[in-house]
Formats: sequence, structure tokens, C-alpha cells
Amino acid sequence: MAEVSLPPHDNKFLQYMSSAESSAFKPAPSYSLEHPLSNYFINSSHNTYLTGNQLYSDASTAPYTTALLRGCRCIEIDVWNGEPHSPKAHSPSHEDSEKKGKFKHYFSKAFSTRKSRDDPQASAKTNAEAEDGSMKMPTPWTSASTTARAEPRVLHGYTLTKEIPFRNVCSAIMDAAFVNSDLPIIISLEVHAGPEQQEIMVEIIQSTFKGHLVSAPPDEDLSLPSPSSLRRKVLIKVKFVHPKKATETEPGKENNLGVKSLPKKRSKVSIMSSSSSSTNDVNAIKAEAKKKKSSIIPSLSALGIYTRSYHFSNLSSPDALVPTHVFSLSEKKLMEVHESSGPTLFSHNRNFLMRAFPSGLRVRSDNLDPSIFWRKGVQIVALNWQRWDQGMMLNNAMFDGSSGWVLKPEGYLGARTIVGHPNSNPGPRAGEIQSIGKQSQADAIVHKNLSLSLRILAGQDLPLPSTMKSAHSFRPYLKVELHVEKTSERTGAPIENDGKAKDEEDGKFKHTLKMDCKGSTEIDFNDTNIEFKDIPGVVESISFLRIKVLNDEMGKDPLAAWACARLDRLKEGWRFLHLMDSEGNECRGVLLLGIEKSLV
Repeated sequence: MAEVSLPPHDNKFLQYMSSAESSAFKPAPSYSLEHPLSNYFINSSHNTYLTGNQLYSDASTAPYTTALLRGCRCIEIDVWNGEPHSPKAHSPSHEDSEKKGKFKHYFSKAFSTRKSRDDPQASAKTNAEAEDGSMKMPTPWTSASTTARAEPRVLHGYTLTKEIPFRNVCSAIMDAAFVNSDLPIIISLEVHAGPEQQEIMVEIIQSTFKGHLVSAPPDEDLSLPSPSSLRRKVLIKVKFVHPKKATETEPGKENNLGVKSLPKKRSKVSIMSSSSSSTNDVNAIKAEAKKKKSSIIPSLSALGIYTRSYHFSNLSSPDALVPTHVFSLSEKKLMEVHESSGPTLFSHNRNFLMRAFPSGLRVRSDNLDPSIFWRKGVQIVALNWQRWDQGMMLNNAMFDGSSGWVLKPEGYLGARTIVGHPNSNPGPRAGEIQSIGKQSQADAIVHKNLSLSLRILAGQDLPLPSTMKSAHSFRPYLKVELHVEKTSERTGAPIENDGKAKDEEDGKFKHTLKMDCKGSTEIDFNDTNIEFKDIPGVVESISFLRIKVLNDEMGKDPLAAWACARLDRLKEGWRFLHLMDSEGNECRGVLLLGIEKSLV
């Protein structure tokens, strides 16, 4: 155990132990903010508008405020078509949502109703498309009145989640965006609205974020800039539509100017034999053109400058070399890419932005393990902030005390990065990227062997689980876990159990410490020693120690408190480990422990 020199008098010792010096965590390190955007991990949220689960919780602007004030710098908005006075027209009542016995019937009804009015392709005759297929402007088109027209709304589609106006969401974001940090925020748009509603989205975005939206550089140099050069800026992440393709309209249909366009060349179906009916010819032409038609209008796509969403096919596609592209992949898809193209995935993420998001099957809003994806260089790992589970604890440890942008480890940085370059735009250009060599997760950075010893003395002022009103039946115990890189992550082998420590690994990556105590928030752990010996493949800045205080009950043991730290921020010596409660808030609870750490 590393020795700590203490003052000779007890009162000074108590002063020391109650000061910041005694904390088990080091302060957040300072980072250079002059690297390209792709060289940072970005504190990110998924389905930010939800207050609870993915099926029937409320949508609200409050989670945007909370997330931004807690350091989130990438938030998500799901946007759908709105209707005049939509809250009265189709929002289910609070009483209906609480009648669990009618949930299945109500969910089925809501699903069919929302699908028909929200999906532009589910209704053949919406206000966006007339009988002849021409695009019509809504009435009123750009009225200053927000009550006289339909406006886009935000919700989780085809579920019972309540909705909120898109305008209100944007206002809440602008109010909180730069209160605690002036570094840029990214708004990730998932657009399900039709063309007319998208025009209204553009109008709202431009008016709400006026003066904060990023503009395209005049020289069309779209290599990634630095966070420092984008202070107090709002980046819109939206599907990219090439301007030339966007101007092409369906053959035989009117464009926005009311002029019918003609096909540039005859379709193959137009030279079919005379026995084919003209109706079939027209339908075939329409089907062929429909495939090429984008669902995002040019004016909305143009708001995406350095964060343009591209459809992911593979890492060898031409799109994968566009400096401003962002691929968004589900956790399952990313695991597949890891197994098939691990080194290429890691190499790609050194120079380009990528976003990972939880599986759609996580209906309870639980989270993936973000550390696995950070170790693959993924910058934007979107989490459900309404659920304080393992994923959010690790996320808090990664970004605690930071501005929401954390510089990657040295071996994860882009090959063309110029450290300390006076120009805030030192990222790779399109013509340079092809010359960058591939490096795998295994050899990009030095991996070390870790030995960690924790001597647990006592716990004080431990909070109760949120479900408990009294400490009478409180039986607290500790679960201590290491979250480090497994061999399968470096080799491209399947990562079992999402990288979580399995039960049979107790003693290697996980320890449980139970004491014979009940009915108290003060615990004597009898100087119990917990050791993790010779753990291989550790990179301190993307490895974590997590300690949970649980209540020993029949069935699932509820969470009372927790602490989580990156290993590079863990101090040695006798320390106080300050705890968070089950809702992610700071509390009075502390653990007194001795820490000894060795990395070889």
C-alpha cells in the first residue's frame, strides 16, 4: 500500500479526509481542443425526449435540459408529422395510459392510427401528395402563426409515448445548450415527417438557433474542424442528400415550381412489347423513380455541414471516405462489423465520426456497454439517460468533470492529426485519407497488466434504495467490478455477453463483499481486502472500476448507491470514495478504503 504522510494532530487528519485531497478520484484532466472532431469521445444521449421506457412513457423537454446541464453534447430528436391542435386530436388521456388491463388493445389501436397518419408511405393521399402525385405546399405554408397550421412533433413512433411540439424541443435545447459549456452540441435528427413538415422544421431550426448554426466554409473545405473552432455552435446531424440528386424529380410529375419534368432517358419498361399495357409501363416507371427519390428535402439536408448521415453498407464504400460522413449503427450491427472487419473498423474511426445506439429491443430503456464501443474508437455512443444502469455509470465516469468532449488516447487519434497545430482545421482531407495506413485495436496502443488492491474499511451515510422509506430492513453489501478490454475485443472474436463479467468470472473481474449487518447506513467492513491480480490488456483511460451498494433482498437486489471511475483517474492511498444515489445524484454516502494500483 502506498504510504500517505498525515498531519500529527487528529483534527488536521479529519480536515484532510474531508477535503478534496482525500477523494479517491483525480480531477478531470485538461485536453487540447484543437484536434479534429473525430478525435474525441462525445457525451451522447439516445431518444433524449423520453422520460421512461420506450413504449408508453411521456415525452418532455425536461430531459433535454437535464442532459445538457449534465454535460451531454449530442442529443437526439425523433420528428413526425404534426396536426393542428394535435394534443386534443390524438394524444391518449392519462387515465387511458394507466389502465394496464386495456394496454394491448390500446397499443394496437394507437399503432394502426399513428402508422396511417405518420408514415408518408402508409397513406396515399396526405396533404403532401395530391391525386396526380404532385407535391403541394401546406396551408398556410410559412405562416408566422403556430396555431393556424400543423407543426412537427416529437415522439417515439408507433408506441404509446406522449408527444411534444418540435418547436418546444428546439427552444429547450437553445436555453440550456451553452449554460455549462461553450463547446459545440450535435443535434441528431431522425426524420419521419413528410416534405412540408420538413420545411417547417427548417424554419424552426433557423429561427431558434439563429447565429449558432454552422455554415459551410466558402472554399468548400469540409475536412473536420476542431471543437475549439466551433464554440457556441450547433451541428445538425441529418441524412445527406446530394444537391444534384435532390433536384431530380419523378418523371411526369410536377416539381415544386409546378413544372412537369421529363425523364432524361427512356426507361427499359418503355420499350416493352406492344402487348404490355401502358398502365403497367407507367407503374414501372413510377416504381423505378420512387426508389431514387430521397425522403429528406434539400433545405433540411443542407443544414448538415460536418455531421452528415450516410447509409452504411460497408467500410469500403466510397461514402466511407467522405470527411463529413457519419455512420450510425446499432449495437448488434457494430458487433457484426467488429467480427468481420475489426481492424478496418478501428482504423476508420480514427479519422471519421461514427455513432452507436442501443438495440430497439431494449424497450425498458436499458443500455449497452459503452466502453466496448469506445475501445473501437466510436465517438458517439448514444445512451438512454433516463435509466441509471451500468451503461450510464460508465458514461458518467468517462465524462465526469469534462466539457462533454474527451480526447481519445494517443493511439486512437487520426494518423494525420497535427498536435498543437495553430490552424484549428488539421484533420485529413479527402485526397489524403487514402494514404492513411490501417492499425488494429490490438497494436495501436500499449496494453498493460493491471494489479489492483482495495482495502475496504467502512461505509458511512449510505443512501437507501429509492423504493425504501426506512433503514429498518436495509442489508447493504458491495459488488466491485472491473470493466477492461477482453482478448476477444482485440482479436475480432465474438464478444460474449456484451463484454460483461460472467458469474464464473467472480474473483477475476468481479467481487462481492457481504457483511452480517442489518438496519443501518453505517457499515464496518472489517478491513476486507479485494484484489484483482494480473489483469492483461488494460488501457487506463478506457478501463473502469465500478462499485455498487446493493440491498440484499429476495429476488433482484435493488441499487442503493454507486461509484465509477476511469482507472487513470483513480488515486492511490487511503481515500474517501464519494457515492452517487440510484438516481445518479451526488449524496452524502462515502466508503473509506485504501487503494494500491500497479500497471506493468
